Amino acid sequence: MSELITAALVDLDLAAETKEAAARSLAERMRELGRVTDLDGFLADVAAREAQMPTGLDGGIGIPHCRSAHVTEPTLAFGRSAARVDFGAPDGPADLVFLIAAPAGADSDHLTILSGLARRLMVPEFTEALRSAGDAGRVAALIRGDEAEEAGEEAESEGPTAEPKTTSSAPEKSSSAPRTASPEPEEAPPTPFHIVAVTSCPTGIAHTYMAAQALERAARDAGVELVVETQGSAGFVALDAEVIARADGVILAHDVEVRDRARFAGKPVVDVGVKAGVSRAAELIAEVRAKAARGTTGPAPEPSASPQASPPAPMDAGAEAGDGFATRLRTWLMTGVSYMVPFVAAGGLLIALAFAVGGYEVNKAPSVAGHFVWTESASWAALLFQTGGAAFGFLVPVLAGYIAYGMADRPGLVPGFVGGAIALTVNAGFLGGLIAGLLAGGAVLAVQRLDVPPVLRGIMPVVVIPLLSSAVVGFLMFLVVGKPVASLQKALTDWLAGLSGANAVVLGVLLGLMMCFDLGGPLNKCAYAFAVGGLAHPNDGSLKVMAAVMAAGMVPPLALALATTVRGRLFTAAERENGKAAWVLGASFITEGAIPFAAADPLRVIPSAMAGGAVTGALSMAFGCTLRAPHGGVFVVPLIGAPFLYLVAIAAGVAVATGSVVALKSLRGPVSGPETEAAGARVAA
Repeated sequence: MSELITAALVDLDLAAETKEAAARSLAERMRELGRVTDLDGFLADVAAREAQMPTGLDGGIGIPHCRSAHVTEPTLAFGRSAARVDFGAPDGPADLVFLIAAPAGADSDHLTILSGLARRLMVPEFTEALRSAGDAGRVAALIRGDEAEEAGEEAESEGPTAEPKTTSSAPEKSSSAPRTASPEPEEAPPTPFHIVAVTSCPTGIAHTYMAAQALERAARDAGVELVVETQGSAGFVALDAEVIARADGVILAHDVEVRDRARFAGKPVVDVGVKAGVSRAAELIAEVRAKAARGTTGPAPEPSASPQASPPAPMDAGAEAGDGFATRLRTWLMTGVSYMVPFVAAGGLLIALAFAVGGYEVNKAPSVAGHFVWTESASWAALLFQTGGAAFGFLVPVLAGYIAYGMADRPGLVPGFVGGAIALTVNAGFLGGLIAGLLAGGAVLAVQRLDVPPVLRGIMPVVVIPLLSSAVVGFLMFLVVGKPVASLQKALTDWLAGLSGANAVVLGVLLGLMMCFDLGGPLNKCAYAFAVGGLAHPNDGSLKVMAAVMAAGMVPPLALALATTVRGRLFTAAERENGKAAWVLGASFITEGAIPFAAADPLRVIPSAMAGGAVTGALSMAFGCTLRAPHGGVFVVPLIGAPFLYLVAIAAGVAVATGSVVALKSLRGPVSGPETEAAGARVAA
């Protein structure tokens, strides 16, 4: 196997003004050595990873990285830039750029080497040696670790599950020699504060290990004991149960879900993104110590301490202390909607297929459990319809359950699902599910704040919290809010049924704007959830709304795909590569396919997408198009009322959005740089 980095992969005079140009320059060196097979495909994967989260780090470091099918073996290229390149770091551009390429099935040995590099980047002596090195060969040796002792490698700590070192009490013990042998208890050094931490990032290559190293260094400086579990691509070794048991606090620095999070129940937790673990390690340690001082930790918890010192809800991870209620409410609602969508897609498409096979009378068929004829299409249609109906029946309980989960973590699931089921029972529908989820989450949070005897704390999560919170939610949904919400739901359904003329067109414009404003974000999900909620009690108005929402949601990715085809010189190579995928994503009603374009140029892309979405939504409503399937894109066009006019509405919106984005980008001019030369040649031809 080749070395991870050689002198040929080092550029000490990196001439690039943008992160895209820097990645391309270093990737070309990889291609020349046969480490990358498809340059544009690899750069598209790098750009997609960059769109998830900027890869710039404090201290003038940029570390773009990704897994890619276009990489033959784990490889690292390094560039030193005098002009500095902006990778989105809080403290400014980077002069040290590391491009890490890992194949889709990278082996653990090389990933371990990459994790070692990530840790060394937190050692000042190492980065200074890279800045001062005069030749490429020495830089490659430093990065490989051949000259580790000259770059401060002795500062490295043990692996993620090694026994921690205590550094807090050494100076004090040496400053008073005559008293070191005293057996008196008051002279014993204080028990160090224990912290366990978990770090993880989407690719598990760089930030995972850099956060671990930063936390370990900050812990040594603060005089506390810290053990880190790195959940990276090279696999991970779980923290020992005894280490967790004696921990006084927990730090979770992650951008993907922490595996087996329940291990840390009952501990004060600081929950942030992985980049905070790199840039704010000392603050995180101070924060978890402050939480422990106020919570139920240590060998003798305060009797009056609150029993709810459990990790915050997953969807509050990384939330700033100053985030307002509206921000958290939006996040909780999106949590419920995101878990509901797979049920929507499965159930709705099965129902739509049932209507296509068996006609609209299929909803009157008897249960297939008692009557099924293998050779009759009507029986198969009934099977599809009843299976889809079963899946659709989970929409409101799942919505309510996972809104409560977003608020209160796993304890919110039971009262949330119970409240959602009650919403169906009292005909409160989709709105009832929203309210039930919020009530359930609030009830759990209230119960968790109760002071309970220590003997009961062990059964709180499995008995007390589900019992009390479910009882509260049941009382409120059956006797207080259920009937008023059911009346409101009926009024909304009747309003949709009566939509016609100008009112319908105005609603189509509004829904189109919402679908295209944040491309899969809160407003998009709100419009989509509104449309799906109407399918629970379908009528002509609700079916028109569903059609308009799906049509408008298809416009942004299709428009950007078309724009990259007709005016490729206005887009970077990565964007042109993303444009190829956007054709399929748009046709499949995946609005998020336009996100890479909007992230790179929001002021031109988002208004253009909104204009196209508004046109499509208005035309779909004006044409009277209807849709019983909540998902599927062009693949469910045969199930759409007035399908030809529906496609006309989509085409009109795509044309408006494409023309707008091309016009706005033309004012800026073509994208400069060598990566656009091929596209410019194609356009000129």
